[in-house]
Amino acid sequence: MFADRAKIYVKSGKGGDGHVSFRKEKYVPNGGPDGGDGGKGGDIIFQVDEGLNTLTDFRHIRRYCAGNGEEGGKKNCKGKNGEDLIIKVPHGTVIKEAESGKVITDMSGENCRYVLLKGGRGGCGNQHYATSTMQVPKYAQPGQDAKELDLLLELKVIADVGLVGFPNVGKSTLLAKVTNARPKIANYHFTTLNPNLGVVDLEDAKGFVIADIPGLIEGASEGIGLGHEFLRHIERTKLVIHIVDAASTEGRDPIEDIYAINKELDAYNHEIAERPQVIAANKIDMFAASEEENETVQRIRQEFEPKGVRVFPISAVSGKGVRELLYAVNNLLAQMDDKPVVFEQEYFPEFKGSKEPYTVIYDEKAGEYVVEGPRIEKMLGYTNLESEKGFTFFQRFLKENGILEELKELGIQEGDTVRMYGLSFHYYQ
Repeated sequence: MFADRAKIYVKSGKGGDGHVSFRKEKYVPNGGPDGGDGGKGGDIIFQVDEGLNTLTDFRHIRRYCAGNGEEGGKKNCKGKNGEDLIIKVPHGTVIKEAESGKVITDMSGENCRYVLLKGGRGGCGNQHYATSTMQVPKYAQPGQDAKELDLLLELKVIADVGLVGFPNVGKSTLLAKVTNARPKIANYHFTTLNPNLGVVDLEDAKGFVIADIPGLIEGASEGIGLGHEFLRHIERTKLVIHIVDAASTEGRDPIEDIYAINKELDAYNHEIAERPQVIAANKIDMFAASEEENETVQRIRQEFEPKGVRVFPISAVSGKGVRELLYAVNNLLAQMDDKPVVFEQEYFPEFKGSKEPYTVIYDEKAGEYVVEGPRIEKMLGYTNLESEKGFTFFQRFLKENGILEELKELGIQEGDTVRMYGLSFHYYQ
């Protein structure tokens, strides 16, 4: 089975303890402190490996620990730093905090290396604690504790276009026809057991990446059948090609099929259901030779084209109508933002168990409410407030950390201004 999901435990290295020792040299009866500092603990680092395309390795190894820093030594010798642990993942892997399911980082786009947990700081040796009144300090600083986290890894393939539809409607056949991908093809349900990617090259056009998503059935969003295992792979796609069996070779009505699959997409993620979609009415090679366009295709057009969804009669086997479909899809993609779909950070490991202070005050002179603190500043640095998802996360952050409650206690009203590190917002409930 294609491995696109894994749960693992990671732990950074503990910082080495500072050392307690004193100089012992001939003719130096009262040597001063010379305990060295402890070494820094190793970091947990995630790195994209273009040679990987599944998360299979994580099914065999589920625990990952970086090296601990060594204790400091005599004669001001610093302890050796712990070794960093580099964990390699496929491009497109989304790393989440396991319990909450919140995104920590998305290993796609330009994000090819990410330090997820930093190792503990090494403790200071006793040499740092000598003063005029305490010349023989007999204590040193312990190393900083390691950080640990349970993670959920999810691989979401990176494609511009997703092929969706019931099993056995011809998705794999179309993919094989228009790309160099070679999916297994057979005439039985769930032939495709893993997402297949292919690149569509067009003359005088940019081309695009297309993903064949394993067949869905009714109830897939609730976990029925195998298709639900792969719904996550269309989360990055910008456009959906919905393939139906226009010849009704299995006795199903294609219009009912389209509505059923769209219902599953909407139940899984409403945003996906709202993305642009075109319908490929497949298997027209099975129509009678005299039929230019049979009654079923006409019914599909009448049902969906008034709603802005174009319908393309095609034969994935013979290639008839496929060129028109591909160029139409390419033109639609050209009108969209070419920025890749990247999932924004929602969980910050450095804040786990952290009680970093923040302040919420009313600046009477400016007539503004001011929210400040290191955690607030870091959050704003990580978050793209211009995107809808980023702003939603920002609002949730304020609520979960009690900041909205404190603003209410200070008497904030609708329309009042809140300032955070140079950014100003109007408050609305």
